[in-house]
Amino acid sequence: MIRPKLSLRRPLAILGAALVGLTGVAAVATPASAHHTTITATADCDRLTGERVITWKVENSEANKDATLQKVTSDPGTPVTSLVAGVKEAKPLQGLVIPQASSMLATQRVPGNTTKAHLQVYAEWIKEGKVTANHTADGDINLAADKSCTPAPKCVEVDKAKFSHTFDGPKGTATVKLDGDLPLCGDGKQYFTLVSYFAPRPQFATPQYVYGTPDSDFVSAAQTEITLNVEIPDCHTQVDLIWGDKDQVIDEIVDGGKRYDNKKLGSPGAPGNRSKGPQGWYNGGSKSCVTPASTFASKCDGSVAVSLSNDGKISKYAVEFEVKGENGFTKKVSVTPGKADSSIVVPAADAGKIEVLVDGKVIENGTYSWQRPEDCPLPAVTTKADCKEFALTVTNPEGGLPVKTTFTYGDKTETRTVAAGASETVTFKAGKDKTAVVALPDMDLELEAIYTPEGNCGGSGGGGGDDEPGLPVTGAAAGGIAAGAVALLIAGAVLFVIARRRRVTFTA
Repeated sequence: MIRPKLSLRRPLAILGAALVGLTGVAAVATPASAHHTTITATADCDRLTGERVITWKVENSEANKDATLQKVTSDPGTPVTSLVAGVKEAKPLQGLVIPQASSMLATQRVPGNTTKAHLQVYAEWIKEGKVTANHTADGDINLAADKSCTPAPKCVEVDKAKFSHTFDGPKGTATVKLDGDLPLCGDGKQYFTLVSYFAPRPQFATPQYVYGTPDSDFVSAAQTEITLNVEIPDCHTQVDLIWGDKDQVIDEIVDGGKRYDNKKLGSPGAPGNRSKGPQGWYNGGSKSCVTPASTFASKCDGSVAVSLSNDGKISKYAVEFEVKGENGFTKKVSVTPGKADSSIVVPAADAGKIEVLVDGKVIENGTYSWQRPEDCPLPAVTTKADCKEFALTVTNPEGGLPVKTTFTYGDKTETRTVAAGASETVTFKAGKDKTAVVALPDMDLELEAIYTPEGNCGGSGGGGGDDEPGLPVTGAAAGGIAAGAVALLIAGAVLFVIARRRRVTFTA
């Protein structure tokens, strides 16, 4: 029977063809039957030297044969040495044997800026003294993706150093220290200076003048921290912690002049921002850096001479004085340090209470009211009496103030204001009263005179009298009369003596 034979032959033919195809694929895709080595690599950075350290791994594919590395080439061409377990000293990779089914590590040091490296290994497999196979393998590593490897610094350059600081302006103290673990390189030094100033206000204002001696010191490799101290004036002040030595100090800070700006430590910009800490500047103080003073001298005409001075120990500024009188007088005078001004005279009409002000505030002992000088001539009182009239006259010397005067005789009173250099007379009709009173209220004086008419009135008219002018019938206590303070004037036959706060009695 032929047909069955034919049906079996075709499927067998197809199966056989498939087996041949599969065997070919395995032979091409599987290199296990070929002798070869495989190279892989990793890299690290040596911060001490700044070199890249490449670790090459070379593997032997053969499970039953050792591979001998006959030739090793590299790019860059620096040495490639093996890392053999248990061997302290590394050996060149070339000539070493990689055990069967094993691998060997090797290292290569290349410059830190290397972007790629290549290693080629030629290996032979030897059996019973004969080379049975050989293979050349290549390995590469891309280093461009890594940042360039640079050595770890052993010190820090002055222009790159960072610092930190403390600052106490009211006490005039500060510290500055180098940050980090590295010293400054070589002989590098960074100076810092603390300086204090006289200031016109407790806030920033100009002009300012250096007070005392600024304190300056430097940070170096041997000295990584410094302490600075300055004296603070006993008045308004500014204290600054600045970057640099004493040459950086501004002796006078004036309007439109130099400023420290970002040289102050703790500033937002360079170089002050290279130090971390509080703001290195202070403005304060509770006293003014001037010593304004005033003295007053009353004049007989009621005016007051005001003398202004600016010569205290801490006077550093011109002082703008303002002198005010209660009745509208005002005048401003600027007095330079160490000087005085006595040109201000407050007129009598504008005086009243006088005040001397600086910055709108009355200075110490800067208030005064006119007081009559003891050496001013007093008004003189004279009388003239006859049997019909009793006349009282007050004469006010020149150069004085007008004097209000009250004349009283019996139940009659007259008031007059006597101008300086003038006289006023009040005449009363003679009566039975034997005394008259002349009061000077502005001077707190009161005078009493006894009516003694001239001649003999014969018991008629005013109360009679003697043939001759009389002398005082009642006297004043000696202690009530200041020496040289009373004017004694004789008019006709009358003598008057004036005493403060006492009634002095005379005969007329």
